[in-house]
Amino acid sequence: MDIHNIISFIVSTILVINTLLAAGVLFFERRDIGYTWAWLMVLFFIPILGFIIYIFLGRNLKRNNFYRLTLEERAFLQSAVDQQISAFGREDQHRSPLLNEYTDVVRMNLISNHALLTHHNQIAIFNDGEQKFHALFADIRAAKKEINVQYYIIQPDSLGERLRDELTKKAKEGVKVRVLYDEIGSKKISPTFFKDLLDFGGEVEVFFPSLLRLINFRMNNRNHRKLCIIDGKVAYIGGFNVGNEYLGANTKFGYWRDTHLRMEGEAVNHIQARFILDWNQAGKHKKLEHDGFCFNSEKHEGDVPVQIVASGPNSEDEHLKNMYIKLIMNAKKSVAIQTPYFIPDSSFMDACKIALLSGVDVRIMIPSKPDHPFVYWASWVYAGELLKYGANVLLYEKGFLHAKTIVVDERVASVGTMNIDSRSFRLNFEVNAMIYDRAIAKQLKDMFNKDTEVCKELTLERYKERSLIIKFKEDVSRLLSPIL
Repeated sequence: MDIHNIISFIVSTILVINTLLAAGVLFFERRDIGYTWAWLMVLFFIPILGFIIYIFLGRNLKRNNFYRLTLEERAFLQSAVDQQISAFGREDQHRSPLLNEYTDVVRMNLISNHALLTHHNQIAIFNDGEQKFHALFADIRAAKKEINVQYYIIQPDSLGERLRDELTKKAKEGVKVRVLYDEIGSKKISPTFFKDLLDFGGEVEVFFPSLLRLINFRMNNRNHRKLCIIDGKVAYIGGFNVGNEYLGANTKFGYWRDTHLRMEGEAVNHIQARFILDWNQAGKHKKLEHDGFCFNSEKHEGDVPVQIVASGPNSEDEHLKNMYIKLIMNAKKSVAIQTPYFIPDSSFMDACKIALLSGVDVRIMIPSKPDHPFVYWASWVYAGELLKYGANVLLYEKGFLHAKTIVVDERVASVGTMNIDSRSFRLNFEVNAMIYDRAIAKQLKDMFNKDTEVCKELTLERYKERSLIIKFKEDVSRLLSPIL
């Protein structure tokens, strides 16, 4: 056999193997069509190596009882959900007019996500890192029983060290301290970073850890949640991770504009329950029961209704995306969205277009500078398309915009960890607070309006004048957008 035949045989074998692998992706893993085609392009244009990439980045997560709930736990949760659904099926003159108006949103979150509605809550909003961490550290120092911390990113820099040291002090005082971080997001954390905390009885777990810190078969399914629960009475939820850049100390990004909530009241128990699910899933030890954690049974004087809505690759439905779409479709006057990445799917785009065609003022604020080039140019593609329908697209120029918020009609709002992209919709574990309160919604809208003062508007005329190089970057990014 000459060299020509050998090469032909090798090429033919590779093509056959690659075709079989592609067929497996196409027929055995039922996915969104756009997502499937994006991966097929990778498989066909990068034979064999593309499948290796797929093994690390593209596989579906096993969804059958991912959080290992017992039959009794699932039955108890379903019973509570059924009770609230039944109550919302009846007229209630004592229910607030706003809740009556958004019964369909509450009901959808109950049915799809088991997100129970809580009533007696108080919320403080932070959009500055210094303010947020000042409040967080004060609450940590005041802890008496328990501190549970969960972040996608913890950097081993001065802010990360300060958080670690504050937690270590509390562990030394006898407070139960648990830290959960994501392996990929917090890849700079060394095995010895939390040594003192562990020595004083603290516990640390890693979500989807790597094999020998080198190989991670779940690189694409990351826990993007940022939560902190203190004594079961105070909880933090939002977009800030832990690192000096979130204090505006990174010269590349400058000022870091984010949104985070501090909560007291009934919703804290539900944020705690979300932490417990992630903690037990990541834990190397036996599953911890709920009675091993602090829950607050005292009625809080606050009056803000809240649902804690989670989403992740363990679910068939994209709960948070669907909630956003429902809110946009319900809008009568205005929709204000802040997101660092705007790479929606067709269903989200259709909701925005329908709202715009119906006369709703849709405003979308994104960063004016990229932290991921492909993601940035893909955002321009979708924002540019909505400009044709009358959307108002604003480019934040003071620093980097990382907030993940939506405000509808200045009546309801959602704040949390979900970006407007396929990664947050279907690949990452996310969580948002859905807030049914005019005062909080107006406060968030006022912050949005204040931010417009440091934004440049992306007009349709400016978008049409972009260069051929930018158009090429957009075309490539659009093709890759389902897997960005």
